[in-house]
Amino acid sequence: MASHKILVIDDSRVIRNMVRDMLPKGNFQVLEAKDGVEGLDCIRQERPNLIMLDFLLPRMSGWEVFQQIQTSPELQSIPLVLMSGRREEVTEKISEPFEYFEFIEKPFEQKELIEAIKAAMTKARLPRQRPVVPVQAPAASAASGAEIVALTQKVETMQGEIDLLKKQMTQLLTFIRQKLK
Repeated sequence: MASHKILVIDDSRVIRNMVRDMLPKGNFQVLEAKDGVEGLDCIRQERPNLIMLDFLLPRMSGWEVFQQIQTSPELQSIPLVLMSGRREEVTEKISEPFEYFEFIEKPFEQKELIEAIKAAMTKARLPRQRPVVPVQAPAASAASGAEIVALTQKVETMQGEIDLLKKQMTQLLTFIRQKLK
């Protein structure tokens, strides 16, 4: 059994597999979660040695998972690498420099991934002197709440469309296979 656990929380199977393949072979186990709720449950149950967290996730965003981690003293000591295709999505919520976690922009190369993991491990050991999660002004949080609801609805709609496309693709492949026999 592997002595180190790495949790990859990303809604893209391609990214989860890519991270798994890029990690050097060693004495660790790669755990996977496809959304924020599943990821947070896995963090609490498995207590991984490292968390790779996508910022945009279904059901519970990476931002919400990040907030849960940072408000829990026992979880905030776990090295964290935030991933996103757009750095500005992260910096809108969390100001730079990123003090207690590392950020890596997608797509990334193996060397960048390894460097991000090493930096996250170093940053996780830093003593916490102030709350990491910024407090927003009441007016800003109300606007953000409405935006979050709207974005969540869009994500749910898109997820339904993706599921429908997957079903149609499966039907198409089945039809093609039958015609090739």
